[in-house]
Amino acid sequence: MGLYDITLGQYAPRASICHQLDPRTKLAIFSFFTFFTLFVDRFLLLGVLGLVCVGLFFLSSLSFRLLIQNLRAFLWLFVLTMGLHAFFTSGEVLVQIPGLSVSISKQGIENGAFYTFRIALFILFANWFTFTTSPMEFTDAMEKIFRPFQKLRIPVHEMALMMSIAIRFIPIFIEEIQRIQKAQLARGARIDGKIWNRIRGLVPVLIPLFFSAFRKANELALAMDARCYRGGAFRTSFQKFQFRLQDGFFFLFMGLVGLGWIVLEK
Repeated sequence: MGLYDITLGQYAPRASICHQLDPRTKLAIFSFFTFFTLFVDRFLLLGVLGLVCVGLFFLSSLSFRLLIQNLRAFLWLFVLTMGLHAFFTSGEVLVQIPGLSVSISKQGIENGAFYTFRIALFILFANWFTFTTSPMEFTDAMEKIFRPFQKLRIPVHEMALMMSIAIRFIPIFIEEIQRIQKAQLARGARIDGKIWNRIRGLVPVLIPLFFSAFRKANELALAMDARCYRGGAFRTSFQKFQFRLQDGFFFLFMGLVGLGWIVLEK
């Protein structure tokens, strides 16, 4: 459990309904439910979003174990969020810590659970999108959506490509950290013990990682140059995107969710 459980940026090929969706539809689903998660203020609505997220994983033929694994790496963040709200939110006192002027309030527990659940949904929706959308699909979808901005001389293709490469490099760097760490441990390096020893133990890991990042970036640049990549001007896509019936069903579902939210708010 920890850094190596992070699966953000990995693509999991499947023969599922969600994988066959137009990438623009998947980008719209991700953006819509992320926006929805950010602005809902009721636990009931967050629970509905949680069911939607589980349903998306099910329709994507992604296992429940993978869903839990996505959250394990962020356990420290959940504990930190719960602790900050539990100890620093005023309200009805549930537990008073002896000898300290610190207490745990009922409102703090409720707020901590609410915001922890919200952060978990952000992570799960982001993972669902990267699991079902390849880096090339993501780049092409971003370019097609924001193509009108090219008239304003905004480098849409280059920006989409940079975002795609950045997301794709997350699991690559995690694997590189694991490889360097094992190599340093085999040489007798100590990366455990007290907090100060752990910080000092990170130095022989971070320095090789720094050089490895530049080396991989250079290799990627050479590979793109060898394939005659010259920017986004006059580029065409090998895969032609087309909205189909299942895309319409997902847009209809998003519309119904948005309409239900407006009704509940009123």
